[in-house]
Amino acid sequence: MGTVERETGLNQRFLKETCKGVRSKKKEVREPMAYRQRIMIVDNDENIAEMISLYLTKEHFDTRVISDGVSALEQMNVYHPDLILLDLMLPGIDGYQVCNEIRKQSAVPIIILSAKTEVFDRVLGLELGADDYIGKPFDTKELTARIKAVLRRSTAVSAGVASQNVSSEQKTVTFDDLVINLTNYTVVCRGKAVEMPPKEIELLYFLASSPNQVFTREQLLNHIWGYDYAGDTRTVDVHIKRLREKLGNGRLWNITTVWGVGYKFSTGTADKGGQS
Repeated sequence: MGTVERETGLNQRFLKETCKGVRSKKKEVREPMAYRQRIMIVDNDENIAEMISLYLTKEHFDTRVISDGVSALEQMNVYHPDLILLDLMLPGIDGYQVCNEIRKQSAVPIIILSAKTEVFDRVLGLELGADDYIGKPFDTKELTARIKAVLRRSTAVSAGVASQNVSSEQKTVTFDDLVINLTNYTVVCRGKAVEMPPKEIELLYFLASSPNQVFTREQLLNHIWGYDYAGDTRTVDVHIKRLREKLGNGRLWNITTVWGVGYKFSTGTADKGGQS
């Protein structure tokens, strides 16, 4: 009887704990689900796409896998992603074209994920408006860290713009014939609007907001891209190059290279040197 009583006691305790767990689960179901940021994964390699999706789901993201460029463009207005992971080698429309088309209608963050790791490919991807470029193969922890960093930066910028709109104040910097407006993300140079992706405008605004102050590439990378770890400083060089090509030199301002240090937005008598 002693054995039977012990077994009966164990069974009762097991049922008690099980019921407690069921009640707890029911309570959890009633609670509203937290918002999950949406990541659209555009990659025609099913294995890689599914692996990324599974990992990001565990990190509490909502994901959608797309295998071609045409579908990616169609899903933009259906899924409304918070960030896009974009492969370059896609059937039909390649990743470069997809990036370019998305940038015509949206400032959604884009991270290119590609086995094409040559400098030319990285530069082209960034010039078309990508926020980051990660080569394959990659580490899933690093990928997640970069996704979170880009999303943090994007969220902060959106919050800042919303705040400025509410107060009716404009985040604007003006120098002679150059007007940089971060509230509505516009740049006017010599009376003409200059088309730029968001990161170029943010970089230009940041430099112009502190005229004649020198910033290292690492400082610019950390502030504009929000990296909490060592990033690729060539990203900064590419964006500076694009800014110079689009703006040239003003009568009283220009973007100057400080050799061995970084860059500054020079004002006063424009320094025409140090521009490579």
